[in-house]
Amino acid sequence: MKFHQHKLDNGLTLIGEERETAFSAAMGFFVRTGARDESPELAGVSHFLEHMMFKGTEKRSAMDITFELGAIGAQANAWTSEENTVYYMGVLPEYFDSGLDLLCDMLRPSLDQKEFDTEKNVILEEIALYKDRPTHVLFESAMAEFFTGHTAGNTVLGSSESISALSRDQMLGYFEKRYAPSNMIFVCTGKIDWEKTVAEVDKRCGAWKDYRSERAYPKFNPEKRSKTITKKGLQGAHVCLVAPGPTAADDDRYAAQVLTCMLGDSSGSQAYWEIVDRGLAEVAVMDSDQMDQAGLIYAYSSTDPSRIDDVSARLGKIIRGAADSLEEDAFERARTKIASRLVLQGETSMRRLMAVGSEWSYRQRYSALEDEVQKIGQLTLGDLKACLEKYPLDLATEVKLLPA
Repeated sequence: MKFHQHKLDNGLTLIGEERETAFSAAMGFFVRTGARDESPELAGVSHFLEHMMFKGTEKRSAMDITFELGAIGAQANAWTSEENTVYYMGVLPEYFDSGLDLLCDMLRPSLDQKEFDTEKNVILEEIALYKDRPTHVLFESAMAEFFTGHTAGNTVLGSSESISALSRDQMLGYFEKRYAPSNMIFVCTGKIDWEKTVAEVDKRCGAWKDYRSERAYPKFNPEKRSKTITKKGLQGAHVCLVAPGPTAADDDRYAAQVLTCMLGDSSGSQAYWEIVDRGLAEVAVMDSDQMDQAGLIYAYSSTDPSRIDDVSARLGKIIRGAADSLEEDAFERARTKIASRLVLQGETSMRRLMAVGSEWSYRQRYSALEDEVQKIGQLTLGDLKACLEKYPLDLATEVKLLPA
């Protein structure tokens, strides 16, 4: 593999991972903006704006965009999180130029008022749909509770009230504030022609005007909290535990990955044997999530309402006793699982696009697949214990979702 880097005069960074033996190519824009960059009155605008990128430009209508994507067989989509919005496309190498022209154009949408009004109803329907999904309701509430007073706990979808009140001009103002070239990265992976790509991106994006786009970092002091919410019509019960974890720039994130795999992987973990295998719950898992100057380690389980207190207590016991339950055999199995997943996922251009883009967005560096696997392989049990000392899991916030 060959790594490439270039910066346009307007501040747009271009990153490429070239693999000559690949049979596909992937490209995407990583925009450093999301729910945590929104004011209360703009809640949900990042996600709404993501939708509008597919609804027409000065050169193309929404129908044109849909037709052209289909004509080249592109696998294209986008997603919005608390701090990133990503637009991506996977194509055969011979259609890379056509896809590039389309994607660059989409990143400067017309924000047509009629399309805005139509899509607003789609967003409102999506918000209503997600309110019927117990896991979404639980995790959204758990994040808000854990990040009390911090913007990292903002909801990605926003609320029915904030979206209903949002205007097209407010969205345009947000776009002009956050979609600066220096706040974006263009990434391409797979079978690519790097020199040609740089020239083509410069031709299409080089005239974009740059400006300062900053992110606020309010102080975050995690506290142990508990909350119970209810929902009508619910058959099962759910619980989520959220504790402080490594940030996206912290190398302890590798130890957190292995640790949560040992404690709460979907199979062969402590939570699996202690809870799922005994028939106490349908699922009991743990994972970690790294963010910009924030991070978390979380556990989740769903079960019958009569067992929720027992299951929650067992999850809490696993978390609190983590430091004393680390065994060499389980550690080796977890490292093998994670390394295998990294390699299998890394064989596709699209997966590498997400990995390379995320690495540069958060850490401004490139990490080859081999480097990531090596970092997992170099971990020791001591590294996991050090991670636990730095990020004590007994500070976990607990949120339960029960039938009303």
